[in-house]
Amino acid sequence: MTMSCDDAGISGVRRFEVFTGVSKRRDWPLEVKASIVAESYSGTESVSAVARRHGMSVSQLFTWRRLLRKEMEERGIALPVAPRAAPMFVPAVLEEQEPSPPTVASKRASQRRSSRASAIELELGGALVSKRCPEPTLRG
Repeated sequence: MTMSCDDAGISGVRRFEVFTGVSKRRDWPLEVKASIVAESYSGTESVSAVARRHGMSVSQLFTWRRLLRKEMEERGIALPVAPRAAPMFVPAVLEEQEPSPPTVASKRASQRRSSRASAIELELGGALVSKRCPEPTLRG
């Protein structure tokens, strides 16, 4: 039986790839693992940034962190937890709009609902973003 891949020794090498980076398997010494995990808990940079700098996958570092937490809990030692800031919300400011001047009623206008047009305004860093919504109409 002959398969298309059986000619590897017959033809020359056409393409040669070297894979580098995260995908290579390494045996990490315990001291190095501990150092990397401690660095990821330092809070000076994200866990992803620590993993990238050491050429490892982020999921591997999160696994090491999870295993460390589990081992520490089994020994009755609590890891220090950074205080989390309370969630903050942007205050909503509601302003009444002046009613629009009365217009001559027509047959089309009488079919409209009696609600006013609404607007949404958002001020960020001195810039004002505004969206005006037209009055809803009844069709029929």
